[in-house]
Amino acid sequence: MDVAELANYLGIPVSTVYDWRVHGKGPVAYRFGKHLKFAISDVRSWMAQQREPSGPPDRR
Repeated sequence: MDVAELANYLGIPVSTVYDWRVHGKGPVAYRFGKHLKFAISDVRSWMAQQREPSGPPDRR
């Protein structure tokens, strides 16, 4: 998927995808000339890493 498709998939602005790239965040991308492409498997893996724990924090 390209940058616009990724932004649409995640429900975020395209500018956020580019901002993540500048700051080393977001899913890994492949560059083909001037075009960035994202593999669905990489996006899903990255999304799984972003998951926040559910429930109240553990207070031991």
